[in-house]
Order: sequence, then C-alpha cells, then structure tokens
Amino acid sequence: MHTKQLKSSQEFEATIKEGVALVDFNAPWCGPCRAQEPIVHQLSTQFSGRAVVAEMNIDDHQQTALKLGIQSIPTLALFKNGQEVQRFVGLQPAKTLADALEASLS
Repeated sequence: MHTKQLKSSQEFEATIKEGVALVDFNAPWCGPCRAQEPIVHQLSTQFSGRAVVAEMNIDDHQQTALKLGIQSIPTLALFKNGQEVQRFVGLQPAKTLADALEASLS
C-alpha cells in the first residue's frame, strides 16, 4: 500500500475533513524528508483502514504550506475531523508517530 499523495489543496481539505489523518509535508530535495519516507509508508500500512496517512510536496503546494504556517520540513501534522491536533517538525521515529495516531484514534 502506498502513501496517498495529495495533489491539490481541495484533496488535502477532503482528506483531513473526517477521522484521523497524518500528513507529511515534504519536498524531493530534502534529505530528512527522504529519511522520513519509509517510516511514513510503514505507518500508512500499519494504520490502513483506521487513519489516513498522506504526503504533500510543499514545492507544488506552497499556498497550503503557507496557510498552515509550515516553515521547515519535514513537518508532519496530525488532524482529527479537520482540526490540527499535533505537529511534528523534523525527522520523527515511527513509534512517536504511531503513538500519536493511536492516541487520536482512541
């Protein structure tokens, strides 16, 4: 299962609207983002059917990044029913993100 690639601000809004979603804001040129990628893909599989795990390239979606105040990448934002509940800046271990997802789901 591949991580959902968000291709527009509309798709981003639809993805976070209901339930729990973890969105990884990144860019292809960002080294730590590349290191975060396998962890995000692992979480996507681990939480399949329970939470959405998605990625958004901030180079392609600068307005969305600007609107959310994302200043450094990777930034991973956790949303519950459209509201941001937690934000992680920089490379994060799988356990930190999995624990946050579990907490949001309970």
